[in-house]
Amino acid sequence: MTRVLVTGATGHIGSAVVSHLRGTGCRVRAMSRKPSSVSLPADVDIVQGDLTAPDTLDACVNGIDSVFLVWVAPLAAAAPAIERIVAHVPQIVLLTSPHRTPHPFFQQPNAMRVVHAGVEQLIEASGVRWTFLRPGPFAINCRNWWAPQIRNGDVVRWFYADAATAPVDERDIAAVAVRALLDEGHAGREYVLTGPASLTQHEQVQIIGNAIGRPLRFEELPRGAAREQMLAMRFPPPIADMLLDAYAAAVGRRALVTTAVLDVTGTPARSFHEWAIDHAGDFTTI
Repeated sequence: MTRVLVTGATGHIGSAVVSHLRGTGCRVRAMSRKPSSVSLPADVDIVQGDLTAPDTLDACVNGIDSVFLVWVAPLAAAAPAIERIVAHVPQIVLLTSPHRTPHPFFQQPNAMRVVHAGVEQLIEASGVRWTFLRPGPFAINCRNWWAPQIRNGDVVRWFYADAATAPVDERDIAAVAVRALLDEGHAGREYVLTGPASLTQHEQVQIIGNAIGRPLRFEELPRGAAREQMLAMRFPPPIADMLLDAYAAAVGRRALVTTAVLDVTGTPARSFHEWAIDHAGDFTTI
């Protein structure tokens, strides 16, 4: 029986990976800094561990065949953590970003790109089998960013209405991760994951309106006002600036669309309309 450790197991992607893995018959272990606060099914083994505290990792990775790694710690912590992981585990599937993709949306200078590149370099140099998952913008971001406004009215006040992305469903990212964790043939591969269609932010808001049966309107904010709103939503300033730059670069350009989800899983990526229907309650229920 394959044994898989999932880090970031309570996040949007990690929790979807846990859910998908439970249907495969493999043994799932979830790592958390505070296991007592984690609510997961009884067949998931929850262990205490912290990527910034290497001494806690041995017990997490002992007896594990593959690790799904979500890196959210500073880059300085990566070398000792990865050294501990690869001492026990022959394979890592890393959730990273498309920072190598030559599309303006992904080429904005930011600290996150530096961290992702540094972690990838450490994994490549370690000699472990690796697969890098490079998802574009998550569909779930639309819920996190817009749901409070939609629950309270029919106007979404946001930035760059004509910026196009191809939002990818978190379940599709998880499905690719599971195949990379459990199947042969994915070592040394890098998968840029997107949804199936290029959609402007204005179009995405319209699709959500169709899903909830209520017409919605997009009101574009000037950059300064948008940044103030993001800071009020507790975006760290560097992340706010990175997103504003990325979406500005995407205005008037088609989003990058790949077939990687279909190529790996054999099932086409879910459309944004499918995602919106499945999450309609998030936009209507407080």
